[in-house]
Amino acid sequence: MSILSTVPPPAEPSGLGGQIRLGPHRRVPGPLLFLGRAVRTIWSNHKARIGLVILAGFVVVSVFAPLIAPHSPTATTFTPYSNPDATNWFGTTGNGQDVFSQVVYGGRVSLLVGLTAGLGATLVAVTLGLIAGYRPGLVDEVLSFVTNLALVIPGLPLMIILAAYIPGRSVWTIVLVVALTSWATGARVIRSQASTLRAREFVTAAVFSGERLFRVVFREILPNMTSLVAGSFFGAATAAVMAEASLEFLGLGNPNTVSWGTILYYAQQQNALLTGQWVLVFAPGLAIALLAVSFTLINFGVDALSNPRLREK
Repeated sequence: MSILSTVPPPAEPSGLGGQIRLGPHRRVPGPLLFLGRAVRTIWSNHKARIGLVILAGFVVVSVFAPLIAPHSPTATTFTPYSNPDATNWFGTTGNGQDVFSQVVYGGRVSLLVGLTAGLGATLVAVTLGLIAGYRPGLVDEVLSFVTNLALVIPGLPLMIILAAYIPGRSVWTIVLVVALTSWATGARVIRSQASTLRAREFVTAAVFSGERLFRVVFREILPNMTSLVAGSFFGAATAAVMAEASLEFLGLGNPNTVSWGTILYYAQQQNALLTGQWVLVFAPGLAIALLAVSFTLINFGVDALSNPRLREK
């Protein structure tokens, strides 16, 4: 038997299947391999690692809120305006509610709004940015005009107007408002990158080989903008968390919902600082700031996906 016949064949790309063949039996899916490398790259960044730990802490607290919170967030059985003690760790509100339990449960709404609105804004930005970047001419001019118009309109006043006139005040109303007002910046960046990639050789080869428009855009161009899309998502999620707290603080959300923004709203209504209940303002404010900082720190690791110079050894 020849020695060369016992050597397994080298790894080869499988083409359309997106897989890597490792011999005759083992196959590693291409998307899973890319996802593993992306996670390792982000985790290797010290700033992104801190952000992931903070975000994971918020997720764990939100998921296990019924086990962590010692009381119901809506129960009014305690003495109003009481200082922090062994029973009420952060004190109580003017209605006799436990502040610590409200902060724990409030993370659910802020995470839901941040992640959902960020995803919605990113989908809009990616769709409009790719179409405008790949279709020069009238389509690009119209979409660029709409994007520039959305960029020059102040975000917070627009959100206030939409939240005030959209019927029904709920968490999903805020998600819709934030998603409709947070996509323009990401669309502008993605459009610029897509117009650059449109002239690359691999895109031209895909067009001449007869590939459909959908496949060229989403299988050839989009995978080369992974860091931009991820950065757009975390940026939109950060803006969504801040916008949700702002709208709730202004009383444009559902006052019956327990969130960090509604805690600040009732703290302002009950003059918490004048009555010495500074924890009622400090605790939800610190939680909002930490969640926004975690998204920002993770974005440092996302930038390293496309720029090897930013990767830390």
